[in-house]
Amino acid sequence: MKTFNINSFIRSNIKSMKPYSSARDEFQDFEREMIFLDANENPFNTGLNRYPDPQQKKLKELLAKQKNVKTSQILIGNGSDEVLDLVFRAFCEPNSDNVISLPPTYGMYSVLANLNAIENREVLLTNDFQPNTQQILETVDNNTKIIFLCSPNNPTGNCFTDENITFLLENFDGLVVLDEAYIDFAERISWLQKLNKYPNLIISQTLSKAYGLAGLRVGLLYASEEIIQVLNKIKPPYNINTLSQEKAISILQNKDILKSISTLFTEEKNKLIQQLLKFEFVKEIYPSDANFILIKVDEAKKRHQELVTKNIVVRDRSNQPLCENCLRISIGTPEENKIVLETLMNL
Repeated sequence: MKTFNINSFIRSNIKSMKPYSSARDEFQDFEREMIFLDANENPFNTGLNRYPDPQQKKLKELLAKQKNVKTSQILIGNGSDEVLDLVFRAFCEPNSDNVISLPPTYGMYSVLANLNAIENREVLLTNDFQPNTQQILETVDNNTKIIFLCSPNNPTGNCFTDENITFLLENFDGLVVLDEAYIDFAERISWLQKLNKYPNLIISQTLSKAYGLAGLRVGLLYASEEIIQVLNKIKPPYNINTLSQEKAISILQNKDILKSISTLFTEEKNKLIQQLLKFEFVKEIYPSDANFILIKVDEAKKRHQELVTKNIVVRDRSNQPLCENCLRISIGTPEENKIVLETLMNL
């Protein structure tokens, strides 16, 4: 395994900058009854007249306990897109560095690269939707800072093999961002257990999917303490509002919710797959470790439009590499899935 030194990856201006210090960063003693006249807040109690905890301490403490990591290894963002954007800003020099993404995959990697003036080098997945590890390393040069891996992958739904992920972590002298937005639906366990083994590993997760909190916009990032220190330096001071912090804590404390939801999704997904296999226009259904399935049909555009006319919206992914005539169907409630099947039966 190559030696990894995070200091050599931090942008020079980030190293030298002084982070913004909010009122709540400077004074955090909430144990005593205090008169707060330091943040120019409205003093009249509306329940939300005070700024939220800028470091989300209670939420991080709960996550640390459940995920078996340190609070100093957690960054919380306004959705996963914010924490991924911070990674670009901290470690990639605009108009100089490059990153690697693996289409077909989550489109925001490319968007964030363009936003930050970073070259995005695309290396297609193999035909079985796995990273082409040798081609990835051949694409790497001295300015390659990050490889983005989405596992389970969106839109294909499958997990990447442990062997492929390990190979890249041990042979790429840069950051490997592992996007685990859908990991709670997979039978495989999270790579969080190996976080301390690989100092170049960054893992992003979310409360939007299995936890059912897409409307809160709470994204999670786990990494070494050194990486988190850099990202904390540049994150907005009050990026997670009070209501989002409180609701996230409430949901996370109910440990049975995640287990029951994941089980229900798996059961409904298997039922949907079994029935879809009976339709002649369905040519292939790809293995899925997520809460959606990717299916190849005879004419994706036609089938998509037919469903829209019946008030059912799925995603046409035909514009993605290796996804010609493919539709991505999210798993709905049992009632919704039943309607989808009945509708498809009558097409």
